[in-house]
Amino acid sequence: MTVSTPPTVSTASAASTVSAASAAADAILRRQRARESSARTYARSFPVVPARAYGMTVEGCDGRRYLDCLSGAGTLALGHNHPVVTEAVRRTLESGAPLHALDLATPQKDEFTDALFATLPPAFADRARIHFCGPAGTDAVEAALKLMQTATGRQGLLAFTGAYHGMTAGALAVSGGVAVKRPVPGLAADVTRLPYPYSYRCPFGVGGERGAELSAAYAERLLDDPKGGVVPPAAMILEPVQGEGGAVPAPDGWLRAMRRITAERGIPLIVDEVQTGVGRTGAFWAVEHSGVVPDAMVMSKAIGGSLPLAVVVYREDYDVWAPGAHTGTFRGNTLAMAAGAATLRYVAREGLVGRAAEVGARMAARLDALRGALPAIGDVRGRGLMIGVELVDPEGPPDSCGARPPAPGTADRVRAACLERGLIVELGGRYDATVRLLPPLVITDEEAEAVLDRLADAIAAVTCGRDGGGGGVRAGAARRDTGRPA
Repeated sequence: MTVSTPPTVSTASAASTVSAASAAADAILRRQRARESSARTYARSFPVVPARAYGMTVEGCDGRRYLDCLSGAGTLALGHNHPVVTEAVRRTLESGAPLHALDLATPQKDEFTDALFATLPPAFADRARIHFCGPAGTDAVEAALKLMQTATGRQGLLAFTGAYHGMTAGALAVSGGVAVKRPVPGLAADVTRLPYPYSYRCPFGVGGERGAELSAAYAERLLDDPKGGVVPPAAMILEPVQGEGGAVPAPDGWLRAMRRITAERGIPLIVDEVQTGVGRTGAFWAVEHSGVVPDAMVMSKAIGGSLPLAVVVYREDYDVWAPGAHTGTFRGNTLAMAAGAATLRYVAREGLVGRAAEVGARMAARLDALRGALPAIGDVRGRGLMIGVELVDPEGPPDSCGARPPAPGTADRVRAACLERGLIVELGGRYDATVRLLPPLVITDEEAEAVLDRLADAIAAVTCGRDGGGGGVRAGAARRDTGRPA
């Protein structure tokens, strides 16, 4: 009997295929540079053309695979193309449901609202109303600010250093970044900026619990000072963990102080959970760590199950809007509501909140343990699977809290070295010197170890002159990142 053997692919043929795929990807990137706005951001840092993605793995057009620790800036709670999400989308498409419904009631919206309210702190959910916004978090921030200004009849706002709330006018005004606001005169005229507790680079130069205490005392005394220059404001807005600000968590005691200070003075408290929500920090909503019940919560990113969706949920006492007071065409994203409801229920059912707390603590501990061997690691912080590694100049002079000067150039090179090793990470924080890790909540132990191995190797290569790295892991090659198909 003749045994047939499978045809072999020559090395030259395989190399030719890879070369053609790389050329096609390069051509797409060239067209993007030629046609898209100069304001594009992630595309500048990651010259990757994703073709397929599953879980935590992204495969480019050229066949290289990467572990994705950006997760759509925290949008992908379940990673890419999770079966729960794709099934919800498929089921909705096959049902014939309207994909666009403005703000009409639909079964999908009703189901999403039920699923969302089931995750909220009962003391908040029992007296809450929801408003569906345009499909980006920045519009939900705008809605929350406008709502409180309408309800209180006041205009001014309290916001914090290091904050990021979005890029539309009101959201940008309460954000901390100076560079993007500089060209817009008068943008933040009605915003009073308060110091956010940032232990490593404490605004008061003391750090730790004392820094948080001073931050709270400063806010309280400023508001009560008849010569302090602050007219009674319409609201205070804050992030329980600053994301773009460098994964800086607010101490629970400080959050409770902000709630007391605002409640005693009749100032509505808005908590921005756009990036911290849906289990990211090891609680379903980050504000739950402190036990604080806000007057409004802004939500987006992960609530849509990877599709665009944004809402503001607030105490019914503030529901004073006239019809059409905050509107928008794309508030009725049926697919996002179906995917979001499925995601919210899966996260709760599968215990992914506790999983985020456990894996995040383990990853942070290992990174912190590297500080002795890699002195460029100045600080490791965060909460759950929202981790920041601030890189510094280890030879630079320390400040009063012992922090060395930030090293944005080092961080930029580390990000590039991570990409060479098949790992996607982004930067944030002051001077973009903090490497941020936002893996999906479904990250496996093996993937977590691979992320840490690659990041540590990238930092060592950049700061200790080690060689190594190379292209992302080729599809089909032996790898530690995942055992699942991409």
